[in-house]
Amino acid sequence: MKSNFSLLSKLLILQYLSVLCLSQDFDFFYFVQQWPGAYCDTKQSCCYPKTGKPTADFSIHGLWPNYKDGSWPSNCDPDSVFDKSQVSDLISNMEKNWPSLSCPSSNGMRFWSHEWEKHGTCAESELDQHEYFETALKLKQKANLLKALKDAGIEPDDEFYSLESISDAIKEGTGFTPGIECNKDSAHNSQLYQVYMCVDTSGSDLIECPLLPKSKCGSQIQFPKF
Repeated sequence: MKSNFSLLSKLLILQYLSVLCLSQDFDFFYFVQQWPGAYCDTKQSCCYPKTGKPTADFSIHGLWPNYKDGSWPSNCDPDSVFDKSQVSDLISNMEKNWPSLSCPSSNGMRFWSHEWEKHGTCAESELDQHEYFETALKLKQKANLLKALKDAGIEPDDEFYSLESISDAIKEGTGFTPGIECNKDSAHNSQLYQVYMCVDTSGSDLIECPLLPKSKCGSQIQFPKF
């Protein structure tokens, strides 16, 4: 009788711990979009997806749960793997707006798998797998970065623009201050690479960032062609 009780106690503790892991809280999301021209214009280069060259627009990198202290959870549920059948109605939209540019050329499944398993599983208390990808796609429509930049006369034309003017244009277009990440091309020019916007834990609304990632950009940055 005692051993049965002990076994039941252990099972209850395990169940409690698994629920605790799944409901791991976070403070906000980073919604990260990348400029394909900057991704490709580096020493590592890029490979277009099997669907062909993506359109010249910002594409989704990910929707990442974060803590206000600058840390973040990752790989929160090893039992939850990416399942294409759960997002079958979103695939064509994901191919267009969330393409993989890594080599070798792919259909995006490996990239989406990585994003779900590393980041999406840490938001399961708020969003299931379908909701996670659908939410990111909706946020891209809400945060139309290329339009915001073009409205301010900032074009992907290989010209240099001030970091301040890029940040101001995105704030004007979206209503919120972005985080800007740069990388360097083979000539060591600092170029516009990724834009971080912050989103509430439901994934519904853009918010002011509790914390912006540290920028390694110069005061003048290149907006490369794609």
